[in-house]
Amino acid sequence: MKRWETRLSHAATIAVASTGIAYFWMKYLLENDDPFSVVNHPWQPLMLALHVIAAPVLVFVVGLIVRSHMLKKLAGGERTNRGSGLASMITLPVMILSGYLLQVVSAPLLARIVLLAHLVSSAVFVVTYAAHQLVSFRSGRPIARAASARRVA
Repeated sequence: MKRWETRLSHAATIAVASTGIAYFWMKYLLENDDPFSVVNHPWQPLMLALHVIAAPVLVFVVGLIVRSHMLKKLAGGERTNRGSGLASMITLPVMILSGYLLQVVSAPLLARIVLLAHLVSSAVFVVTYAAHQLVSFRSGRPIARAASARRVA
């Protein structure tokens, strides 16, 4: 993976995760004293908007790194860090599809099922993505990659 792909992947994941967590906190964990208010926090609509704007960037980045990283690692048979990478890959389609469905589903029971699928898959993705980065960092691959990039340049 190229350095800019890695940075864009991290930035998109952080943006989507942080806005998603903030929106979840505001919508489901805060209580508003005003019975006529449709939001629990003044920033709640902004967090949702930022989340919905950042999510397609993450989908784009995933599309970029499928070939340059994911399929390359699977085809190469590399076992290092495979568990967290596969878990992230498996949760991605569920997270993406449920995120889009949340915007269009109106039946209350179906909306709750889609929300639950989105929350669970998103939580698993964020945890496995972080674990994937931690294992990668601890194995020294970023350091070795940076050193080899300096030799080439």
